[in-house]
Formats: sequence, structure tokens, C-alpha cells
Amino acid sequence: MKILVTGMHGQVGHALQQALSNHHEVVAVDREQFDLSDVQAIREAIQTIRPALVINPAAYTAVDKAESEPELTFAINAIAPRIIAEEAARIGAGLIHFSTDYVFDGNKPSPYVETDPVNPLSVYGHSKLIGELAIQSIALPHIILRTSWVYGVHGNNFLKTILRLSAERDQLKIVDDQFGAPTSSQSIAETVSKLVSVWQMNDFTQSGIYHFTNAGSTSWFGFAKAILQSYETKAEQLALPALKIQSSTIGSIVTAEYPTPAARPKNSRLDNAKLMNTFGLALPSWEQGLEQVMQQIRQFD
Repeated sequence: MKILVTGMHGQVGHALQQALSNHHEVVAVDREQFDLSDVQAIREAIQTIRPALVINPAAYTAVDKAESEPELTFAINAIAPRIIAEEAARIGAGLIHFSTDYVFDGNKPSPYVETDPVNPLSVYGHSKLIGELAIQSIALPHIILRTSWVYGVHGNNFLKTILRLSAERDQLKIVDDQFGAPTSSQSIAETVSKLVSVWQMNDFTQSGIYHFTNAGSTSWFGFAKAILQSYETKAEQLALPALKIQSSTIGSIVTAEYPTPAARPKNSRLDNAKLMNTFGLALPSWEQGLEQVMQQIRQFD
């Protein structure tokens, strides 16, 4: 199957290329060939490539910066998904689109299911919600995957920031009252590859929204501590340089002590049961996802 993957240099786009290319004809594009802020460029690219399936992980993801760039954020995260869906429908293609836990306000005490009321707290979250609604308004086979706390070997992300700051600083404190599932781009790509096959066998039925994260949950502090613990194990095995900050010395704070331009939901946990019940698929635990990424520790910048 011919698959168009956007955001080829992003964390998920890069991983998707690798996971899908063994079984499909993958056409991966970046901003130069597929500018999400340019409606005409999107239309022309899809009409020229004419894929059977479009996978769109590309997005404006600078959550705090989005507060001061709402027009660009909405162009990329809200308008572009609608244009992609329109053009995919025009050529008879399906669409897999990525969304976010930030469509919720985080006030629910338990994990969110797909039918829970949405109430984004930020420009970023609002823009992603409008993108979801736009896709759902167009008649085409589509799957919207809400994921959270994405990281990986490729690109800039929380894991790499923690390793860098732990090497540079003598003290580091991480928020310990926001909870979610760290989700590796590798776990996402490997499971999407399986999802494509199952969806294709089901004749691209079961359109809708699916929660799509690594299993389990932790806080940002818990994630940072696990990153450092894993690094310390690898450092002994591979003779890697020691960090200034250790898993035993990293500190924790609450959200109120670390104000940011964009508000974050305190509960970002997503219930993935619908994905399992519909397609028989589940991502591994966040701890397994982390270890899979940390096995490639020597590839970090």
C-alpha cells in the first residue's frame, strides 16, 4: 500500500518511516514538500502523490510558544487536518491522524476514555481538538490516535532534555503532580504498523478516536527518575560518562512552583481499552518503552 507520512523529521514521523517501509511503499515528506500552514501546498501534494493512506503525525507542538502564536498553531493543528481529510476523501484514501491528551482539562480522577467531555486548557490543546472535529466532519475512513508525553531517540524531547540537564547542572527539580503515560515514538510506530494491517484487513472500517499510549502511568518526576536509573545501569555496562545529577539526587516540585505560559492537565492518563477491544492491539508498558529506547543510548547527541 502507498502511504504518505508527514513530518518525516519529527519523532513519530521518523519512526513511522522505519516501521512501515518493510511492508509498504512509504512516501515521507517534510515541511518543504508538505507545509501544513499552506493549504494549496497540502492539496497539491496529496493530489500528486495519491496515496491509499495518509498518516499525519506532524503538528505544531511547542505548547508554551503556541500561546503567543495562536494563528500559526491553528493553521497547522486545526485547518491543515481538515484540508488533509478533504483531499484524502477526494482520492478515496484513508487517514490516521495524531492528537493529544491535552484535549482534556485533567480534572477527572481516573483515566480518560474516548467519550469523556473535552475541555482543553491551552491554545495547543484547543487547536488539536478543532483538528479532531474537522476530520470527523468529513466522510472518509479515519482513525484519530490520542497519545501523550512522546519521546524517543530522534528529535528533541523530555528524555534527552533530562539527560542533557543532568550532565550540565548540579541541581534539577521536576514536576511531580502531573500524571500520564510516557509514550515512545518507537512503540507508537511499531503499533501503528500493526494497526495499518488490521485496519486494512477490516476494509478500513471502525473509524473514530482511539487512545494510544504506552500502558501504565507516572509523573514527570517519576519518568525523569526512571530515565536516570536506566542511564546509570547503562553507564556501568558501557562505560558512559557519569552525570552530575543522579536518580537519588533529582528533586521534585509541584506545578505551582513551575509556572508556564500554557496550563497543563494534571491528569493526562488515557484508557486504551477501546484500541484493544476493537483491533486487538496494545502498546507495551511505559517502562518497557523506556528500556527499548535506552538500549540505543549511544545514539544520543
